[in-house]
Amino acid sequence: MALNTALSGINAAQSDLNVISNNISNANTTGFKGSRAEFAEIYAVTGINLNSTATGSGTRLVDVAQQFAQGDIQTTNSSLDLAISGNGMFTLGDGKGVSYTRAGNFQTDASNFVVTPSGAKLQVYPPNGIGGFDTSTLSPLQLVTAQSQATPTSLVTMTSNLPAGASVPVNAFSPTDATSYNAATPVTVYDSLGGTHQGTVYYVKTATNAWNASLYVDGASAGTQSMSFNTTGKLTSPAGGNLVFNPVPLGNGSNPLSLTVNVNNTTQFGTSYSAGAITQNGFAAGTFSSIDIDSKGVVTAHYSNNQSSQVGQIALANFANLQGLNQLGNNNWTASGNSGSAVMGSAGGGQFGSVQSGALESSNTSDTTAQLVDMIKAQRNYQANAQVLGTDNTLASSLFAAVSR
Repeated sequence: MALNTALSGINAAQSDLNVISNNISNANTTGFKGSRAEFAEIYAVTGINLNSTATGSGTRLVDVAQQFAQGDIQTTNSSLDLAISGNGMFTLGDGKGVSYTRAGNFQTDASNFVVTPSGAKLQVYPPNGIGGFDTSTLSPLQLVTAQSQATPTSLVTMTSNLPAGASVPVNAFSPTDATSYNAATPVTVYDSLGGTHQGTVYYVKTATNAWNASLYVDGASAGTQSMSFNTTGKLTSPAGGNLVFNPVPLGNGSNPLSLTVNVNNTTQFGTSYSAGAITQNGFAAGTFSSIDIDSKGVVTAHYSNNQSSQVGQIALANFANLQGLNQLGNNNWTASGNSGSAVMGSAGGGQFGSVQSGALESSNTSDTTAQLVDMIKAQRNYQANAQVLGTDNTLASSLFAAVSR
């Protein structure tokens, strides 16, 4: 009896040592979650109403319970290194099913999908086309590294002051005759292919409080529009300040350039001509330059033309019983009947923590001192049970020797 009891203790201590050694070996594994060996007594009832005199029959391993306490967050230099501060797990797809992880050491593969070191693809909610994300579906995150499409200029906004005391030019207007206009404002505009063109608005005073604005693009006329001011120098026409000009063919394979120039903030005061802020809504094509992931898991691609686009929002999952998850290895888990179905969401909402880019969650067994203390306890348990075996063997030997006399 004592031999079997001590043997069960040795096996339990060995199991405990195996679990602890696995924890220590993964002290530097990103996102690793340690385990704890849990035991139960073996108790054999010998008969009715004899429980008070029966002794236990040893111990047995009943569970290796995963411990999902959060590890320390360490900063890194990679924007694709991600850590979750709080609840939640990253969602992964590998073509065989969905799995989950806390290890955020992601990278890109040959097709620019964001993947784990083992090749599982990080899942996101795709953009819904109206400024948000479609949380009803998941798609793998792929970084679009091709050039972003050019956008032709359609609106130019100009702020300036036209001198109220200016004289009406004597000569008929010509962009090549500086005496035929009172002021000119240049602006760079873009066509549908992303090519740049020089636009210029020429201002010609025609009468008291009345002006003409003529637009030329690369020397080609886009027409002339009139402007008028009241006696306090405020623009009165056109309504809304929009000067709509004719399309200008550019002859380079792009669409004709149709421009509206908004001069709503243009004034006519007694001071000299001065040009203020000038903005336009076009831009050239741009190449992919960087990726940014905010605390809500929104992934934004940035391009060399100062444009950006949102490519997805990282999908997080949580479970009613994390310890019920099935462990796959590679720091991945799958849902089970014990864990319950995944509760999906996004960072910063409801029960989910925030995402930190340029950081990784360390193993929660990185405190090796605590693990070594547990190892010493398991080793002593092993030695104590081995001593019981030795003692029982000595007693049995003595008994056999006494009986044989």
